Amino acid sequence: MNLVDCYPIGHVLRAHGLKGEVTISLNAESPTQWKKIDHVLVDLGGQLVPHFIQHISVRDTKAFVKWEDVNTVEAARQLQGCGLYLPKALRPASGRGEFYNDEVLGFAVVDKQLGELGIVREVQEHGPNRFLVFDRVGKEHLLPVNAPFIRSINKTARKITVDLPEGFLEI
Repeated sequence: MNLVDCYPIGHVLRAHGLKGEVTISLNAESPTQWKKIDHVLVDLGGQLVPHFIQHISVRDTKAFVKWEDVNTVEAARQLQGCGLYLPKALRPASGRGEFYNDEVLGFAVVDKQLGELGIVREVQEHGPNRFLVFDRVGKEHLLPVNAPFIRSINKTARKITVDLPEGFLEI
């Protein structure tokens, strides 16, 4: 499986306990129904390796995991900092007007008055806020997702229609 076919759910923070458990940090797009997940893909030097879950305990944005083939503190420490992924095919479809961060990368941002503003190259998360990042005339712009500026998202046309207030791009 390739990285483009997967979405990130978090990363390994550190070893936990003496039997190979790890503490992981979960991002906003991690699953909420862990009972349905039997494995995750661990990025080991650019290669995704499946690790089967023996036990998981989720607490807010952290989880404590015991994988089947990780049985020592040393083995758990080798996973520290590794990214965790799941196949996009397992991710629930986003609702109408909603999107996952990786879904809108490459979408055109089009203002009703100004026309095309740029292409979404990144989605940044700062606390509970998400921002679409695009470049226009050599300048980086951050468009808050939670603000009332986004009018529509057309996934088929790969276009986000916005209605920005006058002077927004000069900020």
